[in-house]
Amino acid sequence: MHRRAWIAASSAALLAGCLRSGLPVINQVPDFELIDQNGRPFRSAERLKDRIWVADFFFTTCNGPCPRMSALMRRVQDAVAGFDGVRLVSFTVDPKTDSPEVLRAYGRRFRQNPARWSLLTGDPETLRRLGAEVFFLGGMGPEHGTRFALVDRKMRLRAYYETTDATCVDQVVSGIRKLRRELL
Repeated sequence: MHRRAWIAASSAALLAGCLRSGLPVINQVPDFELIDQNGRPFRSAERLKDRIWVADFFFTTCNGPCPRMSALMRRVQDAVAGFDGVRLVSFTVDPKTDSPEVLRAYGRRFRQNPARWSLLTGDPETLRRLGAEVFFLGGMGPEHGTRFALVDRKMRLRAYYETTDATCVDQVVSGIRKLRRELL
């Protein structure tokens, strides 16, 4: 095979691997720094780079959809327990109330595995920007989305999953499996 033909065939194979998931690129998630449930700095460039992750936005005093969403996140946590390189991230929309201590207690309520699932608080503007301008799941306070967002290894938002759908957890796990098959 000539060198040009080999390069073209290799490029086509690589592109096919990248597109195998069928999941579009919705947005790029910028690097961010917040505080986790243990009061430690959480730098996305260190903790999420080269990992597939699922995100949601919630607040601990919510009497509406947040407890259901957190219960579903726990089910995702259990379903992907054997998958290396998969993380879960829940961002508070109420950083004034949701201190690391409050988040830690909330995490215990939902049997959060801190090695796999992080609950984040911190700078209100950073959280607002991530919710409204990056994930498109709302800003601060009770007006936030009820979807999970799937992010690939290159910090690209790739899919949403509605938590009111009875098959949400299965859909999230399927999306993670698809991204795990991608080469890039």
